[in-house]
Amino acid sequence: MVSEPNGARPTLEAVAALAGVSRATVSRVVNGGAGVRAVVQERVRQAVRELGYVPNSAARTLVTRRTGAVAVVIAEPETRVFSDPFFGRQLRGISRELAAADTQLLLMFVEHHADYDRIGRYLSAGHVDGALMFSLHRDDPLPAMAERAGLPTVYGGRPGWAGADRAPRPLYVDTDNRDGARQAVRHLLDRGRRRIAVITGPLDQTSAVDRLDGYRDALGTPEPDPRLIAGGGFTAHGGERAMAELLDAAPDLDAVFACSDLMASGALRTLRARGRRVPHDVAVVGYDDLEPAAWADPPLTTVRQDVEEMGRLMARLLLRLLDPRKDLRKGAGADGAEGTGGAGMDSGDTDSAAGAGAADAADAADAADAADAAELAPVITRARLVVRESA
Repeated sequence: MVSEPNGARPTLEAVAALAGVSRATVSRVVNGGAGVRAVVQERVRQAVRELGYVPNSAARTLVTRRTGAVAVVIAEPETRVFSDPFFGRQLRGISRELAAADTQLLLMFVEHHADYDRIGRYLSAGHVDGALMFSLHRDDPLPAMAERAGLPTVYGGRPGWAGADRAPRPLYVDTDNRDGARQAVRHLLDRGRRRIAVITGPLDQTSAVDRLDGYRDALGTPEPDPRLIAGGGFTAHGGERAMAELLDAAPDLDAVFACSDLMASGALRTLRARGRRVPHDVAVVGYDDLEPAAWADPPLTTVRQDVEEMGRLMARLLLRLLDPRKDLRKGAGADGAEGTGGAGMDSGDTDSAAGAGAADAADAADAADAADAAELAPVITRARLVVRESA
């Protein structure tokens, strides 16, 4: 390796001298500019590797007007984020895709209402190139902040805030929550269950609304027995409390669809404490298919959504939005379950836990097809029932 005298940091001029090109040519190559022949680009990159040259980020920002960073804003307190494996899986997908594109991730939470002002100031100050936002609620001010700042943004979950339906429509990634809920409840009906309760998430979030609507669809009634509906807030404690409310209000219930695996785990705890056998007395189906679903006692029948893949797709959409010239199909994740832009993928598929691999391979083919689409559009991923012992 060639090094600068006295251990000084390698400079742009040193790279230019080693590569036999001008300083301006090195700058264009390092900063991703066009107009440099491929053979010259490779010579510059070889010199960069030999010298161990690291671009000055401040200077690079002045040249490219890009920071190389993306804000990931989760509209939840950090205690909720770090106690729910859903968020960890989604962040892993986001992080892997951004890392493959040499883009930094800045994580922000909403702990208190005052945090909105802090986040808004940061997003509008040019510290990041774009934002990924998820777990938004109906009255959330974050989308309006991003819009005012002119910040390219991709959302996790179907938009449900005021003004989201006006053009241009927001870019987002979601799963087909309504169809996933239909699959769960139809499975319970097929098993002969007739008093099926539901534990919902917060109904100011579109995922919770869509899953409740899917429950209604499967039952064939717009107004189910209100004694069979309880809110669990997408938390284990909430599921435990909601299950107790349901048993008190409708002791003859014989099944429950919990709209997240965490709420299902809480429901299982209450059923055990009340002496109800699962699935003999009460069948249980969850939603997410995160790791705790397979560890539950009994193992939890649930609706699979590929949470990590959804995070990857969010990051991929944003990177494409920031630089449409890049072919991101060659990036970190060409192997996931991607749906088609702007349309739900209705799926009647039902998997055993052991047979999910083949279905995941079929989803990979869907991903390749969707990745070929040139248009930037919302992406809806597949939801699929995974049958285990609880139902």
